[in-house]
Amino acid sequence: MSPRNPAFRSYQRRMALATVVYVAAIFAASTILHHRAAPSPEAIGVALVPGLAILFMIYAIARLLLELDDEYLRLLEVRKALFATALTLAGCSVWGVLEIFTAVPPLPVFWVFPLWAVGLAGGAMFNKATLGTGGCA
Repeated sequence: MSPRNPAFRSYQRRMALATVVYVAAIFAASTILHHRAAPSPEAIGVALVPGLAILFMIYAIARLLLELDDEYLRLLEVRKALFATALTLAGCSVWGVLEIFTAVPPLPVFWVFPLWAVGLAGGAMFNKATLGTGGCA
């Protein structure tokens, strides 16, 4: 990502804030709540905070796509997101079928977004391999 591009700078600020909130919320939830806590309004409220941070991360990505005025850079970011989405959908679907027909352990839904985020890195590598750039100028 180019530090000179204002869209990427805004994106990095938004993602940094969302990441700090997400990590802090996960640590807070794991400290405050017992594993498999009863679903009280307070417990649900604490448990939902990391999800709100993820929603802000998705918002940051959407804003990046809207704020990028270079169509080629926007294309690279969309390709990364498509790669991540394909990886996530395929991985979760294959694992789901394995869960149905074999004795593999269930995949907690918690891991779907982190898998997608890893897919963004895979998408950057895919862009670099096929276009000579990682998706960030």
